[in-house]
Amino acid sequence: MSDAKTAERAAELLKGHRESIDRLDAILVYTLGERFKHTQAVGKLKAEHDLPPSDPAREAIQIARLERLAVEADLDPEFAKNFLNFIIAEVIQHHKKHQS
Repeated sequence: MSDAKTAERAAELLKGHRESIDRLDAILVYTLGERFKHTQAVGKLKAEHDLPPSDPAREAIQIARLERLAVEADLDPEFAKNFLNFIIAEVIQHHKKHQS
């Protein structure tokens, strides 16, 4: 195969990967949006019933669960754990706002 054809094929493959990445980014954003709608509802319920904004026992269970899922998905479990910790911290901040 000539260098030009090889480069052209590589450009086609790159374009396909980038299109998939763009679709997956959209899925992630919409999924996070949906997730935060539910966590906002949880925050309101917690505030209405004077429950604490965080639930460390549930958070630990969820982190362990996500680490297992990450291994199954061939994703670095440490990355998955850090990602979930970031989301949990954001959710707790939202819950605290509801209690103010």
